[in-house]
Amino acid sequence: MSSKNSCNVVSPNECETCKSRKEPMIRISKRTNISNGKAWGIRAIALLLALVVSGFIIFIIVKLSPLKIYAAMFDGAFGTTKRAWATIRDSMMMLCIGIGLAPAFKMKFWNIGAEGQVLMGGIATAFCMINFGKTMSAPLLFLVMIIASIVAGGIWGLIPGVFKAKWNTNETLFTLMMNYVGIQLTSYCVSKWESPPGSNSVGIINQSTRAGWFPSLFGQAYMLNVIIVLILAVLMFIYLKYSKQGYEISVVGDSENTARYAGMNVKKIYIRTMALSGAICGIAGFLAVSGASHTISVSTAGGRGFTAIIVAWLAKFNTFVMILISFLLIFLEKGAIEIASRYNLNDYASSIITGIILFFILGSEFFINYKVNFVRKHN
Repeated sequence: MSSKNSCNVVSPNECETCKSRKEPMIRISKRTNISNGKAWGIRAIALLLALVVSGFIIFIIVKLSPLKIYAAMFDGAFGTTKRAWATIRDSMMMLCIGIGLAPAFKMKFWNIGAEGQVLMGGIATAFCMINFGKTMSAPLLFLVMIIASIVAGGIWGLIPGVFKAKWNTNETLFTLMMNYVGIQLTSYCVSKWESPPGSNSVGIINQSTRAGWFPSLFGQAYMLNVIIVLILAVLMFIYLKYSKQGYEISVVGDSENTARYAGMNVKKIYIRTMALSGAICGIAGFLAVSGASHTISVSTAGGRGFTAIIVAWLAKFNTFVMILISFLLIFLEKGAIEIASRYNLNDYASSIITGIILFFILGSEFFINYKVNFVRKHN
């Protein structure tokens, strides 16, 4: 009889050799509960480690002090009042899209179509500014623009929601393809509205009259952006945490079968939630066109529809936590641009820093959700 079989004979009191052979050195177990303080402590440690690793790589590449690089990043984001408000403006845009994605992702409906939904909201806003800017009063024009952006974004989110509910299509592929359709529609609108003719761009809409532009509040051009998005953050937090619809979203996200057993209309929840998700992303398009660039192009969303997925996921769909994460990501973006400009680095070098920091932050979620135990070997 082989040694392996002889060991099996000894069971259940297995020999020490078998125990040492079968005993793993590392055990990973899922955490049942973790305090918010400890979770944020893990994230803070991950951020510090990311800065240390980034600093080491910076020194190897450019032979510069990491402290100078980080100071340049801060200067790029907050060095002047103008830069600080540009950071705030872009953070609010990112936050608005993250708020829009939150209900869909909490329902485990993978809405990858925020880019297209933002573009649809932007197209609707630009259409209103171009066609009604000379005939409508400012308050009425703003009302029409925001309603149009909500409807346009809502429809763009509603379409994949209906297809998922009726025919169980793959929402990831469907919403992703909707982005490309939205980009082509935007290109078509740019060609129709180009100014001056032949420029292949819309240019600044209503530059002389500023019809449809956000008014300055408290002396700041982007204050209204902040107010609108923060109101949305509060409303979405209440909606997801305390409303009946928010509870239904949570149940569907945990288990569709449980939701059906409880008598919930899962198809209706899919359609309603995706319409809401698209509508809020449409508002982000309204903010981008009316409250920031005052033009429309295929780069209006600027890739933030994808980056906002990180915002929503890291925040675990808590809109207040999204505020911090949005600021962090925009800070990294602005900082990377600044160090590339100041130290003559290419975009790849500056993106390394952003990538490392994001890698560590995303990796910290593993240690928040799972516990790693190292098993000692006993002779």
